[in-house]
Amino acid sequence: MSASSRPWLTLIGIGEDGGLAPAARHALVSADIVYGSSRHFGLVDAFPGERRAWPSPISKGIEDLKSLYGQTVAILATGDPQWFGIGATLARHLRADEMRVLPSLSAFQLAAARLGWALQDVECLSIHGRPVETLRTAFYPGARILALTSNGDAPSRVAELLTQDGFGPSRMTVLEHLGGEKERIVEGQAETWRDEAADFHTLALELRAAPGAGFRPVVPGLPDEAFHHDGKMTKREIRAATLAALQPHPDALLWDIGAGCGSVGIEWLRAARGARAVGLEPHADRHAMAEFNALALGVPHFDLLNAAAPDGLADLPDPDAIFIGGGLTANEIVDTCWARLKPGGRLVSNAVTLEGEAVLQQAWQIHGGELTRLSVQRASAVGGLTGWRPLMPVTQWSVVKL
Repeated sequence: MSASSRPWLTLIGIGEDGGLAPAARHALVSADIVYGSSRHFGLVDAFPGERRAWPSPISKGIEDLKSLYGQTVAILATGDPQWFGIGATLARHLRADEMRVLPSLSAFQLAAARLGWALQDVECLSIHGRPVETLRTAFYPGARILALTSNGDAPSRVAELLTQDGFGPSRMTVLEHLGGEKERIVEGQAETWRDEAADFHTLALELRAAPGAGFRPVVPGLPDEAFHHDGKMTKREIRAATLAALQPHPDALLWDIGAGCGSVGIEWLRAARGARAVGLEPHADRHAMAEFNALALGVPHFDLLNAAAPDGLADLPDPDAIFIGGGLTANEIVDTCWARLKPGGRLVSNAVTLEGEAVLQQAWQIHGGELTRLSVQRASAVGGLTGWRPLMPVTQWSVVKL
């Protein structure tokens, strides 16, 4: 590494005891400027550098930080800065050779050690600055969850959520100020939780379902009744086939065009950690349904736009996958989507009308892929007996852009 590319920024992870390894201590006392919170500054011994509080919003702090290039700068962070911390954020804005990271034990490691849990078998999540409903994607019987939270109100809100979703018997543990003089551990059940918690804590959950309670798996194909809808939605069996063709994977971006109640975009987000989705839905009532469903099913980060394609696509980043569920007969919709789809990306579209089917047949002839007719029948009462009632047949076109 040349002198010009030596790290000018050091991220220093600290625990509640304020202890620092020699390398971390040297970085702290050598820094011209040190960023941190009042809590961080209160945990470490005196140092000669200028103290600065991290500004809000975080984007302003990043711009301020980048203007200090050439000086020696340190940031005090809690535990491991790369695990739901400032380091993970800065890694998206700075080159790796500009930063040096000196982590301490993370809150997840400390909590797992206190509880005797094997960390590789635990869902480690953050609801710091995020809705508590984000946890819902990890709710299943027997799950163990460690969560970073925003404040002392979080355990009570999570307890309400667990009880509401049929997991009232779940065991909750609040681990406060781990590794410090004020360390305290409080345990209880979600359905009877009444304890107050310190703002600085880690929340541990052992999920137990109430008798007869169901749960929402992340495997695509949630029941139709899991969504608030007006009847115009991609039905369960077709949705499962659609998601299989779209192939969700971590960090991939989906365009959900004509999102409706949001069922496809929501299941895409639930299927892969870090997946992203932008939904276009110009009808106000369906847009509201999609927002409600995204929160109820644990993906409040679904980016829903009050827009229609193709005009609403202009300023969006290029996607890894596209689902055209509505607006298929709009002018140039397929051509626009095909031009913007990344190489190797997947485009899937469903049609239930003859006009939509004609668009898909033409696209198939031009671009190739697979054209499939999907037909589903469900058993239901016929008088005093039972018979099959067909759903509308769906023509599906799926293709990979080579």
